[in-house]
Amino acid sequence: MAKKCEICGRVGEVGSRISHAHNVSKRKFYVNLQRMRVKVGKQVRKVYVCTQCIKAGKVERPSS
Repeated sequence: MAKKCEICGRVGEVGSRISHAHNVSKRKFYVNLQRMRVKVGKQVRKVYVCTQCIKAGKVERPSS
C-alpha cells in the first residue's frame, strides 16, 4: 500500500511512544489515506488521497 498522498505528498512522521513509567520508544504516525476514484485530466484513476485533501476540496471526483 502506498504511504504517500498523491495530491499533497504528505508522508508519515516519526514520534515517541511514552509509557506510564516514562520509557520512550520510537513509533510512526501514519497518514490517513483513502483510495478513491479521482479525475486526473480527462482520465479517471484510483489513487491514494489523504483525508485533509478530501475535506479541503483539492480532489475532483468524476461525475457518475
